[in-house]
Amino acid sequence: MSFRIILGFLLIFSTLSCRKSKTIFANNPNGSDNLHNRPVGASAGELLGASKYSSVKIEIQYMTGFAPDANAIAHLQDMLNTYINKPGGITVVSKEITPVSSTVLTTDEVKSIEETNRTAFTTSNQVALYILYTNGNYTDNNVLGIAYRNTSIVIFGKNIHDHSGGIGQVSRTKLEATVNEHELGHLLGLVDLGSPMQTNHKDVTHGNHCNNSNCLMYYASETNDILGVLLTGNIPTFDANCIADIHANGGK
Repeated sequence: MSFRIILGFLLIFSTLSCRKSKTIFANNPNGSDNLHNRPVGASAGELLGASKYSSVKIEIQYMTGFAPDANAIAHLQDMLNTYINKPGGITVVSKEITPVSSTVLTTDEVKSIEETNRTAFTTSNQVALYILYTNGNYTDNNVLGIAYRNTSIVIFGKNIHDHSGGIGQVSRTKLEATVNEHELGHLLGLVDLGSPMQTNHKDVTHGNHCNNSNCLMYYASETNDILGVLLTGNIPTFDANCIADIHANGGK
């Protein structure tokens, strides 16, 4: 086979591969997959400020049996209204989706579920966020939720249900609200993920988390380590350093 023929095959294969790689979200009508396939914190300024997007749409998809707690979602909306500049408001839509057979999910598997099911995407003046509630746990069974893309977070529903809402357990509302708000804090660029620190308050031991144990962005807020705190305490809030970072990047 001649070199030119081989080269031709390679070019065709390369073109097809590139086209295929652009199709990430099956239900995206406007083809703007690049707006939702960036690192955590990459959209922090867009979420906090009003210059590019004046409103937010939050799509919550939950697997059967793991619907979100209504009071936790209301608390989440209140938190966002406090800190993000969106004069057009915050809209929340939810939908039940088919459970998966896996009881333990990797980050890649979570991404695949989103890519198959997500329907809300950023438009000309509205930025879209995605929250997935699963029927399984993460590979690290201590983890309650993670932020894994610039507009995407996952709540590991089974772990949440196993540790809340029962006799002697933390309230479901408090636990869900804490994990959701912590992960959305990462999407807002905290800590040092897109909203520059005005004062160094990064926990060097636990990565992109706040070094203040009373802050919502303390590492424990996304793990089972928060359970004891919430039994007797309230839903954590951002501390002064996190609020300063939010203000400096366009937030309220």
